[in-house]
Amino acid sequence: MARLDGYTRFTFTRGQFGHARTLTATITGPNPVNGVDEAMHHELARVFTDLQLDADSDIIILTGAGRDFCAGGDFDCFAEQIAHPERFRDIGWDAKRIVTTLLEIEKPVICRMNGAAAGLGATIALLCDIIIADETAPIGDPHVKVGLVAGDGGAVIWPQLIGYARAKELLMTGDLIKATRAADMGLINYAVPGDQLDAKVTEMVGKLMGNPRFAVRWSKVVANQPLRVLAQQLMDASIPYETLSNLTKDRAEAVAAFRERRKPDLTGE
Repeated sequence: MARLDGYTRFTFTRGQFGHARTLTATITGPNPVNGVDEAMHHELARVFTDLQLDADSDIIILTGAGRDFCAGGDFDCFAEQIAHPERFRDIGWDAKRIVTTLLEIEKPVICRMNGAAAGLGATIALLCDIIIADETAPIGDPHVKVGLVAGDGGAVIWPQLIGYARAKELLMTGDLIKATRAADMGLINYAVPGDQLDAKVTEMVGKLMGNPRFAVRWSKVVANQPLRVLAQQLMDASIPYETLSNLTKDRAEAVAAFRERRKPDLTGE
């Protein structure tokens, strides 16, 4: 467990969901919705490598503390990045590693989507291998609503799961949808009543653990190979575009309006 010591934005629990060799990684943010600040962003860039190298687990369950899974970027952090653009630029390396390491981890990763998953939170959820959500939980990528390009992996995974037409609509509008609709369109695997969420995760753990370990792991590796290639191609473009969008006037206005609970006065600049 020493490899997992020192995290401030994750807690780790072993042996849940009916099997001793599960490891639950719980996103524990600096605010009630588990919004991503710079500390969490940095930890997300290394946690999946540490989880892969953990010798005492075979299945990872990724979930969120409290009522939400991960509701995207922290607005205090957004304000700092607008005031100091170099801080946004400097997280580019980590942004790529979040996506690539989540696609590279060989262990099955089950997303226990206990609540809202938005922005980077939605990307993380959708890059997991099996997504099981509370049926009332919303999911979406509202980067555009805060003046940003959906550059942290949304453009990689959404079109692969639901096709380009629906993916582009949702990425360009920033609309959130309920988990039930997400399951119907194939964006996630299951949407279940909240009181059945743990039972469904336990059922899935049992199915995976009932098969030979390396057959499961390496089947995932092969299935993820095209996504890994795609991520390498797209992220080198999407991260610079997102960094540029952080410099726009509409970006600053969108964040200010959200924090002040008013309608943004967008100019197109």
